[in-house]
Amino acid sequence: MLAAIILSGGASRRMGSPKALLPYQGSTFLGHLVSVTLQPQIGTRRIVLGAHAELIANAMQLSADEIVINEEWEKGQLSSLQAALRSLPSGTDGILLCLVDHPMISATLVSNLIDRFYSSGKSIVRPCYEGRHGHPVIISSSLFEELLNAPLETGARTVVRAHAGEIEELSTDEEGCVLNINDPEALHRATHRAG
Repeated sequence: MLAAIILSGGASRRMGSPKALLPYQGSTFLGHLVSVTLQPQIGTRRIVLGAHAELIANAMQLSADEIVINEEWEKGQLSSLQAALRSLPSGTDGILLCLVDHPMISATLVSNLIDRFYSSGKSIVRPCYEGRHGHPVIISSSLFEELLNAPLETGARTVVRAHAGEIEELSTDEEGCVLNINDPEALHRATHRAG
C-alpha cells in the first residue's frame, strides 16, 4: 500500500491567505487533493500543516491521525516531507507526494500514476505534460532513508536527480500537474484557463 502525503505547511505569503482553503471545484485546494487520493492502493494519508495549522485543521475537519504538524515549517518543503515520513507505518510501499499549490489534478491521473508505479518497478513515477514533469510524484520506500537524510537547503530534488535512471515518466494531457498556484495572478490564469 501507498501513503498519500499532502504538503500544506507554508505561509502562503504571496497568495495572501492559506492556499489549502482556496475554493476549487466546489471544494478547496486541500479538499480536492484529499478526494483524489481516495484510492484503493492508498492505505494511509498524512496532511502536513505548519503555518495556519489550526485554522486549516478546523476548517477542513481533518481527523487527528491524518495530521502531521511541522513545527519547523519555515525550514522549507523538505522539512515537511521528512516530518510526514517519520509518521508512516512500517511496510509502506512508497508515497504519493502532493503539493497543495498543485491542486488541479484528477483522480484518474492519480490512479494511472499508481498503476504505473506498481507495473514499472521504478523507484520514482511522475507525470509529464508536454515535456515538463509535474506533481504528484510517487517515490518508493527504498528512497525514504535518503530523503530523511537529505540537506534541507537542497530539498527532495537532490534525491530524485541522484536516481534519474529509476524515473518512470507518465505522459498526460492534464496541464494541472505542472501548474503551480502560488499567487492570485497564477490562480486567476489557471481558473480562467480551466473555465
